[in-house]
Amino acid sequence: MPELPEVETIVRGLDRLVPGSRIREAEVIRPDLIEGEDAASFAEGLRGARIVRVARRAKNILVHLDSGLLVVNLGMTGRLLVRSPDDPPPTHLGVRLRLEDGRELDYHDVRRFGRLQRFTGEGWLRREEALGVEPLSDDFTAEHLYDLTRRSRVAVKTWLMDQRRVVGVGNIYASEALFRAGIDPRRHASSLTRPEAARLRDTVREVLQEAIDFRGTTLLDYRDAQGESGAFAARLQVYDRAGEPCRVCGSPVERIVQGGRSTFFCPSCQR
Repeated sequence: MPELPEVETIVRGLDRLVPGSRIREAEVIRPDLIEGEDAASFAEGLRGARIVRVARRAKNILVHLDSGLLVVNLGMTGRLLVRSPDDPPPTHLGVRLRLEDGRELDYHDVRRFGRLQRFTGEGWLRREEALGVEPLSDDFTAEHLYDLTRRSRVAVKTWLMDQRRVVGVGNIYASEALFRAGIDPRRHASSLTRPEAARLRDTVREVLQEAIDFRGTTLLDYRDAQGESGAFAARLQVYDRAGEPCRVCGSPVERIVQGGRSTFFCPSCQR
């Protein structure tokens, strides 16, 4: 699933390419991707809307329109691509937004776990209330992270992926941040000391920013708004490296399953 760096990379690309464009027509090929209304109402509600800007909240792409807000969650395999008339169409097209300048903003999704939904400003604010702190914001302090973990006996890696607490951190970057902080992912969140919480806060921000700088991590499906792969995979320290030597100490990287997801860590470096 695309995490914060991938979504941020897509958003930055879209925000350079589509603001000012007007949606001439919306076509829904896969109605199950639309949430909150039927496909016909969704398409009609977007027709004629002008794109003002594109932003991100958590793992959601927010397409601000002069008539409201289009929120896109990419799910596991979603892509939001700007396509010119000469570019080949996506192979798993779900929603097509035809722009007045001849380009298309296409939503493509192999597994169709993503969702697109229209909101009013107030409607989105109510939905946003359930989301946690942005890890790259000034609100994500070491003290805030420490306070949030005090009453939780959930494993710290699972805790870190809970979008009600900290948004945007998924399987890849939780494993990488915990490795950099030297924290065993199996420990209870409440076991973190203040210094450990401070280290984890710093490594979460560090790994997310590095991944943004390298345009995200492409392992299988992720592509940016222009169809290009991310370059951060070569910099991964533990994720998807089970059995390979740790790049710090040489011990084999281990893989366990937590909450149905794979966790990768070094048993020697992470205590």
